[in-house]
Amino acid sequence: MSFLLPRLSRRSVLRGALATTSILAMPAISRAQRRPVFSHGVQSGDINAQGGMVWTRADRPARIALEVSTTEGFADPRHVATLNALPDSDFAVKALLEGINGDQTVFYRMTAADLSDINAVSEPVQGQFRTAPASRRNIRFVWSGDTAGQGWGIDDEGMRTYATMAAHQPDFFIHSGDTIYADGPITDEVEIEGGVWRNTTLIDEVRKVAETLEEFRGRWKYNQMDQHVQAMSAMVPTLFQWDDHEVVNNWSPGKDLTGDDRYTEKSVPLLTARAARAFHEMTPISFAPTEPGRVYRKIAYGPLLDIFFLDLRSYRGPNSTDMQDDITVDSQVLGKAQLDWLKAELTASEAVWKVIACDMPIGLCVWDKVSEDQKYVEAIANGDNAAPKGRELEFAGLLRFIRDRGILNTVWLTADVHYTAAHEYHPDRAAFQEFAPFWEFVSGPLHAGTFGPGDLDMTFGPEVKFFKAPPEGQANLPPSAGLQFFGLVDIDGDSGQMSVRLMDRADTELWSITLDPQQA
Repeated sequence: MSFLLPRLSRRSVLRGALATTSILAMPAISRAQRRPVFSHGVQSGDINAQGGMVWTRADRPARIALEVSTTEGFADPRHVATLNALPDSDFAVKALLEGINGDQTVFYRMTAADLSDINAVSEPVQGQFRTAPASRRNIRFVWSGDTAGQGWGIDDEGMRTYATMAAHQPDFFIHSGDTIYADGPITDEVEIEGGVWRNTTLIDEVRKVAETLEEFRGRWKYNQMDQHVQAMSAMVPTLFQWDDHEVVNNWSPGKDLTGDDRYTEKSVPLLTARAARAFHEMTPISFAPTEPGRVYRKIAYGPLLDIFFLDLRSYRGPNSTDMQDDITVDSQVLGKAQLDWLKAELTASEAVWKVIACDMPIGLCVWDKVSEDQKYVEAIANGDNAAPKGRELEFAGLLRFIRDRGILNTVWLTADVHYTAAHEYHPDRAAFQEFAPFWEFVSGPLHAGTFGPGDLDMTFGPEVKFFKAPPEGQANLPPSAGLQFFGLVDIDGDSGQMSVRLMDRADTELWSITLDPQQA
């Protein structure tokens, strides 16, 4: 669907944001039983200088009219698509809007007509996004991971970290994985120190581990029921990647559910297939015509920023001790196709900053405990503080490639470990020294239990510059304890400097750094 829209001023953008917030505060659907309802708001994502994806879900088979406008009041609406919400996609639809001017705020609106009674028409639901800039300007974005984990669901306050992030009016939000917790049942109440945590919003699909396609879809619908998630989704594009909990904890080709009585379906490949379908149905992730269902991709966000989303799940070998001396199908975590793609895209990138969104940290030891006496490597680091082995081999080759090709200004963003940290990697401290120094910033959880900190492996010479985690001896703290984290990144349009701030859900700045771009 292609169309051209004139530019809006920054002032118009801000007015539009406020207007949409007001709309979200009002009832978005009719109470009449015969009229269709948009059950989970709207989302946008995978934006670039030409457009972006938009998403919504109806409550029944419906014909959905999609309109766009340059004004928040839709004084000049243009019809750009008609979408059919049908049972085979659980009534979810998404569309690619393209042919839009760079740096343009787009207001989009959807209206549903009941396919069984075409005269029964819903109230409209509305959202907005801003396309990537075609020239240098200030950029602001947020990132984090881990939503509705460890049984911490939607309480009376809701998922408040989303509201804190939205208040910064970011251009987009990177969700770094563990976007749902398909393996974590949510109950009505959880005992906590000094009282009881009450999950005041629940649906049947989250009361058990997800096994069927409907249960995986239900996890996504549950998160999008939260008022803060829904409000932010309507205002801010979300760029999704996935990790393990979208399927089952620590999943890999070697995952064995034989002893897990929660699961009647023991086939991890079948669970993965259902989870992947739900992930692509329920998010505004872009289509991958060359490999349907692919998660790794690049988002070009103007001359100052390219973002490279990695997938450390779909192509990994089985979790093991990861002490192999060669890269094989068993020791890989990225896989040759993804690694070749990343090298080619990094080489071709002309953006000042190359942000690599990785769903797991490089140097932190993350373990998959398979028995009382055995633990396997779950992430990349194998804990031996020595020359690269196992999954570290792919990353050693990548880091060497980045150095040898003179690819400057790479920054790694990640989540997964449920605390926040800043790591500086330097060859002077490393067992493997064939790379240029770089930073890795860790954030999360958004709304899940807080853990950590973890141990560092010195293969690539990381040094902790900052971390915040629960006090020693405490783990799985609830969101109400306040240790929920996100990262806030600003890139200055004039100087090109990148400022990274680590924040908590109360919007306290915990630590910050400003990085100067290197020149070739």
